[in-house]
Amino acid sequence: MTEETPGFEEKPDVPSGATSDDAEPKAASSTEEKAAPAGDANASAGQVGQLDQVRTALNERTADLQRLQAEYQNYRRRVERDRIAVKEIAIANLLTELLPVLDDIGRAREHGELVGGFKSVAESLETVAAKMGLQQFGKEGEPFDPTIHEALMHSYAPDVTETTCVAILQPGYRIGERTIRPARVAVAEPQPGAQTVKAEGTDEEPAAGDEKDNGPEEG
Repeated sequence: MTEETPGFEEKPDVPSGATSDDAEPKAASSTEEKAAPAGDANASAGQVGQLDQVRTALNERTADLQRLQAEYQNYRRRVERDRIAVKEIAIANLLTELLPVLDDIGRAREHGELVGGFKSVAESLETVAAKMGLQQFGKEGEPFDPTIHEALMHSYAPDVTETTCVAILQPGYRIGERTIRPARVAVAEPQPGAQTVKAEGTDEEPAAGDEKDNGPEEG
C-alpha cells in the first residue's frame, strides 16, 4: 500500500514563469480571437450594402436634378420665344395702324407738298418706323411675285418678256421676313402672239439646197 506524502498536491502543468491565474485569460482570449473574424466579415458586408444603397440614392437624385434642369432650360427658351413673338406682334399691329399715315406722307412727297414743319415731323415718323424694323418694298420693273405683290391693274406690253410690275400703286411693307402689307401694283404681260409675229417677220436666207433655178430651161 502506497503512502502519500503529506503536503503535496497535483497541479496542472504551468509554463515556467507563469501562474495558474494567467492561463485562464489566455484561453479566453484565444476563443475571442477565433470568433472575431466572423464578426468583422458581417460588419464589412453590412457596410458594403449601405454604401450601395447610398450610391443608388445618389444616382437617382442626380438623374432627378438633371431632368429638372433640362425642363427649366426648355421652359426658359419657350418663355423667351413667346416673349419675342408677342413683341413682334405688338410692333406689327402698331406699324399696321401707321401705314395709312405713311401713305399720306408718300403722296404729299410726290406732289411736292412735304415742306416746312410737316416735312420734319414726317421724316421723324419714318425714321422711328424704320428703327422698329419697318421696311418698304416694291419697285417698277421688277418681276411680279404673288407672294409679295397684289395686282390691281392688268395690261399687255410688247416690251416685257414676263409678268412685270409697271406701276406701284401702294408700296408694300415688311418687318424682317414677315410681310404686313403686299405691294399693290399694276402689271403687264407679254403681248399675245408677239413672239410668233416676230418669228414670222424674221428674214431668213433659204438653204443652199432649197434654191430653185427659175431660169429658162435648155431645149
